Amino acid sequence: MESPAPGHHRRRPRPCRRGRPLRAAFVCAVLVGVTATGTAYLTARTGSARTVSGAVSSPSAPAPAPTGTSGRAGVEAVREPVAGRTALLATAMGSVPVAAGAAVSVAVLDLDSGQGAGYGDGVFETASVVKVDILAALLLQAQDAGRRLTARERTYATAMIEDSDNDSASALWRSIGEAGGLDAANRRFGLTATSGGDGTLWGLTRTTSADQLALLKQVFGRKSKLSAASRAYLQGLMGGVADDQDWGVSAAADGSAWALKNGWLPRSTTGLWVVNSIGRVTVGGDDYLVAALSHGNATKEAGISLVEASARAAVSVFTTPAAAAARSAAPSAPSSAAPSSSTAG
Repeated sequence: MESPAPGHHRRRPRPCRRGRPLRAAFVCAVLVGVTATGTAYLTARTGSARTVSGAVSSPSAPAPAPTGTSGRAGVEAVREPVAGRTALLATAMGSVPVAAGAAVSVAVLDLDSGQGAGYGDGVFETASVVKVDILAALLLQAQDAGRRLTARERTYATAMIEDSDNDSASALWRSIGEAGGLDAANRRFGLTATSGGDGTLWGLTRTTSADQLALLKQVFGRKSKLSAASRAYLQGLMGGVADDQDWGVSAAADGSAWALKNGWLPRSTTGLWVVNSIGRVTVGGDDYLVAALSHGNATKEAGISLVEASARAAVSVFTTPAAAAARSAAPSAPSSAAPSSSTAG
């Protein structure tokens, strides 16, 4: 039997990293393509990257032209931009070293515009990032019952998120009904490729970076099954994690404005490490959601380096000069657009 990695029980003073309030009404995520000249379009789905032998291949063929596009010129205007954000991320990830036997997947969303990109479609064990999902499920169940969290539940929630305490996670895992309760909440949250761990093994819940991005949208976006109070509560805890867990997606932030949850787990079957990080970062006054998942790492430190480099690469598709120009040229995403998703191949 395998259990999650040890948590951190000691509490310590820490600076506030909750960042500024979210500014923009949330828009469902779609991937955006942008030409070299800045021409842009939105589509509900693009091809996903595929993980092969520890590396991630380039994206698959572009999606068909949107309804209403006609003629050869119109088709070319759609197919050329498909390479935009996805190609920028693939190029950025090309400079991220991935050790033999390791694999990584990363997804990013600009909360302001609703534009996003993803790289890799593997399925990964969550380790402790599932603690965000556990608390989101508990908050949803409490909303359904028309009640607030009890004092004990709030104590467990604080220790589980801020200190990554495993005993507290196990207590709340039982409270939500273990995998059955998590899976039921995730269906409502729009997660399509996440399945709760067997029995008490919540750390072996399996997920994708696309699903973790969908979860983050429930926590940080306004179009959510969670109430504003529930979202603010979870955001606050993720913005106050213990100082020794200030790593992962926070490496992509330009200061102290971030909120995250990390997960790390040595697999007893292989001796290799699962290392994940999910959260919101602020760069240049803009908010981005980032989910970086990895497994097959020789050490925890190697995994941290991998997810940090991947998070920086993901955010760079919006913050480089060319990406910024493309973003300003892109139209707003339609509110009726379906979120993009990817599943393991």
